[in-house]
This record gives sequence, structure tokens and C-alpha cells, in this order.
Amino acid sequence: MNRMIDKARRHAKRKNHIRKSISGTALRPRMTVFRSNCNMYVQVIDDTVGHTLASASTLEAELKDLRNTVADAEKLGEAIGKRCIEKGIKTVVFDRNGYLYHGIVKSIADGARKAGLEF
Repeated sequence: MNRMIDKARRHAKRKNHIRKSISGTALRPRMTVFRSNCNMYVQVIDDTVGHTLASASTLEAELKDLRNTVADAEKLGEAIGKRCIEKGIKTVVFDRNGYLYHGIVKSIADGARKAGLEF
């Protein structure tokens, strides 16, 4: 039990350290990633007003068949990239949300870049 509490504390510390220097604006919103054991979520947020501009997750009907794999994470990244381009968002700030930039998180970023987002 104590090990899980320590693990959560370390993740929260990494997340807060990153968020001190990253902030999204209307011109360059923040793209944040959350992954659980079963699903992946991506949001594009304007922090000045606190609104989510675009989002994609594996809970949506069109993305329901995606699993928590590196290949499917790239497809999720492409989906959020297309949604951002449709809304006129071309550049974002990538927030890895305390996760290592490796595996699923890196694959989401690569998919978004492939769709045309710049960061």
C-alpha cells in the first residue's frame, strides 16, 4: 500500500514540475495526454480561459476499437491532430503529464505531428 502512495506522489511531483513551465494560450494551446490501464485520452486546452478546445479518447464510438498499444496510440494522435487542424489550431505545447516521453506518449505525439500539428 505504501509503495502505491509513493508512486502516486512521485508522479504528482513530476506532473507539477512540468506544469510550472508549460501553459496553453489561445494561439498555442496545451495538448495533454492521460493514459490509464485500459484507455487513452488527449485534450487540447486553452489555459487562459480554462476551456477544452478539442479532445479524443478511446471511449468514443469511432475510436472504440483502439487499445492501449503503441500502434493504436499513433492513430489516436492522428485523430486529435485532424480535429485540431479542422478547428484552425496548427501549433500546440505538448504536456506529457508526468509520463515518460516513451512508448504510448511518444506515439501519440508522433501521430499528431503526422496529422500536421507542430510542437
